[in-house]
Amino acid sequence: MAELVLPLVVRIERDAPPARTDALEAAARAVLLMLTTEEPDWAEPVRAWSQDRIRKVVRRARGTEWRRAAALPGIDVVSGSAEVRAYPPIGVECWPPELKRLQVGGTELEDPAPPPQPPTGVPLVLLSPHLQMTAGKAMAQAGHAVQLGWWAASASARIAWQQAGFPLAVRDASAAQWAAAVQAGAPVVHDAGFTEVEPDSETAAFVLAS
Repeated sequence: MAELVLPLVVRIERDAPPARTDALEAAARAVLLMLTTEEPDWAEPVRAWSQDRIRKVVRRARGTEWRRAAALPGIDVVSGSAEVRAYPPIGVECWPPELKRLQVGGTELEDPAPPPQPPTGVPLVLLSPHLQMTAGKAMAQAGHAVQLGWWAASASARIAWQQAGFPLAVRDASAAQWAAAVQAGAPVVHDAGFTEVEPDSETAAFVLAS
């Protein structure tokens, strides 16, 4: 069976790009919504993909490209200034034309101001302080982290999280925060190293709400 990938597309209009943190949080939430989708036609692709590498690829779109991409079946997530669309998993060589033509590069987003402290009790994705990643790469890593967090959570925690609409936060970790999360046994993403980082790099960690 061909390797599967979860496509994510972030809307980046030239005159109104989203804030970086908003895009990361939208991507993470989109992954959770795809994992828990009740769309019957997507159940088997999601199951097969979840049992493999959980690979994700982020592409960008604007204007007409975005409208074409948005017309395909998928899950749309808006978080603050960001809009991200997730599509059911596909073979790595089977991208539909509307998505295949989109670029992977060009996702160097910034936050106009430092993001606020995450709300108390909200699950948190920490991005490694030891790596530099584009927003697109970080979006994929945030998606990996929440997927590991979802698997690690208890059944009751999953139900409560889903019923609340999957609140979450994504933040760049300080060295101390990262060390504390790893020492506490937080699920940590070890990236395959296809792009930007070395294979087996620790890119993101998931911290359960206390």
